[in-house]
Amino acid sequence: MPVQLLRRQFTVEEYHRMAEAGILTEDERVELIEGMIVQMLPISPRHAACVKRFIRLFSQRLGNNSIVSVQDPVELNDRSEPQPDIALLQPRSDFYEAGHPQPKDIFLIVEVADTTVEADRQVKIPLYAGSGISEVWLIDINEQSIEIYRQPTAAGYQDIQKCLRGQRIAPQAFPEIQLAVDEVLG
Repeated sequence: MPVQLLRRQFTVEEYHRMAEAGILTEDERVELIEGMIVQMLPISPRHAACVKRFIRLFSQRLGNNSIVSVQDPVELNDRSEPQPDIALLQPRSDFYEAGHPQPKDIFLIVEVADTTVEADRQVKIPLYAGSGISEVWLIDINEQSIEIYRQPTAAGYQDIQKCLRGQRIAPQAFPEIQLAVDEVLG
């Protein structure tokens, strides 16, 4: 019979105190997922290029209608503070200096994946759904596709679409911002 080990889960507050105490440094690529400190993998050039394309496209087309947040923390609950590749946020004059964005502040989360596709599908996307994030896009660089997740419930997203090259997509919050899948994937 396998031995069950008890794991110590951390809160967002404890996670921040570890950084303040120097236990976690700014150079460490980690995020808090369901109470566990998870190491993030290095970013490949293809991944970075895709994120840069999103930055340019969203910044040009959305202007002041949204803040384009890049690989910054979002506080989903008291045990999860992931760092999605892109988050489109409600505009705020303080640019979230008073605290990280929370689900009510988020229009869209974009996760770009080449080596982490399954982890994003099985861990992060259900976490976003359970937190009420209205829309998530998973960019699968290897498959050259974009999965769109909408209508969150505690059990997951109810509306899931897979978009391929040649198709156009738009964020639910900004239907007028049409993006060609080809311009996102490069």
